[in-house]
Amino acid sequence: MIRYTLTRLALLVVGLVVASMLIFLSLRVLPGDVAQLIAGTDSTPTQVAALRERLGLTDPLPQQYLDWIGGLLRGDLGTSLLTGASVSGELLEKARVTVPLGILALVIALLIAVPLGVLSALRRGRPGGGALSVSAQTLAAVPVVWAGMMLVVVFAVWLGWLPAQGFPRAGWSDPVAAARALLLPALTIGIVEGAMLLRFVRSATLQAIGQDYVRTAAAKGLTRTQALLRHGLPNVALSVITVLGLQVAGIIVGAVVIEQLFTLPGIGRMLVADVGSRDLPSVQGELLALTGFVLLVGFVVDLAHRSLDPRQRESS
Repeated sequence: MIRYTLTRLALLVVGLVVASMLIFLSLRVLPGDVAQLIAGTDSTPTQVAALRERLGLTDPLPQQYLDWIGGLLRGDLGTSLLTGASVSGELLEKARVTVPLGILALVIALLIAVPLGVLSALRRGRPGGGALSVSAQTLAAVPVVWAGMMLVVVFAVWLGWLPAQGFPRAGWSDPVAAARALLLPALTIGIVEGAMLLRFVRSATLQAIGQDYVRTAAAKGLTRTQALLRHGLPNVALSVITVLGLQVAGIIVGAVVIEQLFTLPGIGRMLVADVGSRDLPSVQGELLALTGFVLLVGFVVDLAHRSLDPRQRESS
């Protein structure tokens, strides 16, 4: 297990290095000149050239990349070209909104997918199971923006239970208001992602029901449901854990869109604003932080899968 963990950790580091190169190079081909944007429309070419020199934009690309990586190794993601604020500090501040939003959305997705996916598999061939399957396929195809707008109409406009937009200025010092502000966006992401995950849970449950050990347990006097719950759910859990890595990436993408819709001051909204203003250090740091988080989730999922699956431990 130690050797496997070290191998996966080495792959994680390699993935981060490759991702940093791709992020750095891809941002350099974007149109526009950040120096011209900062200097303003009334600036002269000489002033713009001097500003580019001061910002280090005239250095060779390898030197710019090495300077950025050197800062990363010291825990410094750079400084915003437009505001002069620390990118690391901004990310930590915005993460106080995005991370709870993602966690809440993931919990909602699991609460929807796991029980309803198992129920849909157990009631396969019956009206209830078919209705759950069709509903999951329909919700999985719904654009997250449209789902968010419909939930706003129902819960914010018609019922008035939840706020439609914004986040309290007091932040988490007022936990009730902060949680209410995140509940509707998290429901939006959780329902769509939960519908996608439900199909995987249903498929894994159907596969577990057909296994010999489940049929043997049923032949010894257990009902099909009891046999599945006692002997089949561990295999279902392994499948769900594997898919969760992909779901986390989907939740991050959904958070970028949802934070715009609900005007939440999170990393997604910060990223969109910085891309529009071509603030390269900020965008680099934000993209690398999100990429690193996805890779870290994949690393944790691999370790959890290997720890829970005795077949993988025996094969090593």
